[in-house]
Amino acid sequence: MNLEYVPLLQIQRDIQALPRDYERFRKYLRIVGATDSPTIERPTLLMMNPMGKEHVTRLLDTLLAMNAETIAAAAVREGARQVADEPGDFKIGLVIADDAGGGWTNRCDYEHTQRFPRGRTGPEARNLPRWLKDFWIHAVLWSSEPASETAVREAILTAIYRAAYLSKHGFAATLRDMLAQEGEVMACAGCTEPVLSEADLDATRAILEPFLDDDDKRIVIECMFGDEPASTLGFTPRGLRPWAGLALALHDARAQRLSQSAYS
Repeated sequence: MNLEYVPLLQIQRDIQALPRDYERFRKYLRIVGATDSPTIERPTLLMMNPMGKEHVTRLLDTLLAMNAETIAAAAVREGARQVADEPGDFKIGLVIADDAGGGWTNRCDYEHTQRFPRGRTGPEARNLPRWLKDFWIHAVLWSSEPASETAVREAILTAIYRAAYLSKHGFAATLRDMLAQEGEVMACAGCTEPVLSEADLDATRAILEPFLDDDDKRIVIECMFGDEPASTLGFTPRGLRPWAGLALALHDARAQRLSQSAYS
């Protein structure tokens, strides 16, 4: 897998500097490539809020001040070495999804789409859609979370390893498949969170057991993200802590890796 990192944070900051009016939105569309071109130039920017408020500006300023683009580029080089045997040429960039204060993005819905995409499979998936010039991998930061080197690295590495996992295994069909996918992706990226106590892990495992072969988006969101996040969509509480399914997936993937290393 050949990866090219494309800096996008300054572009997002320049958009933020414009007055919050329709002209800003029109300029955003031109920058993305959604008006004057038959192809989308920077599809990753479709995940940003073009009318983001000051909290997005502050986050971008912090990221630029800490040289987040340099951190991200180094993480891309690291990830590229691990997925060198996978096919494909991709561009990758960082984007802020505005899940706080903007009313633009519901995090559960965006995360579900980001983690568990749907689309073409088989040989036809290697062909670019007519509206794209390049295949892109989207590395997402959230406006509700503080800037940090860890957040940047994990956004890049999980996006890369997820693309490689999907290339090898195809799209996850059931909750069981999704847990396996995200556990492996987060473990490969060196994630240590989300995390639950042993008691909460046991409780989560018991709650998820009846749904492991389910593919319903609503149930997946409830099980993966837990009661409080899923409540933002009006979904059913199931007695799960925030990010419970993801925490269980990461725990099981790390435990499996430790077990394999002990016998290798």
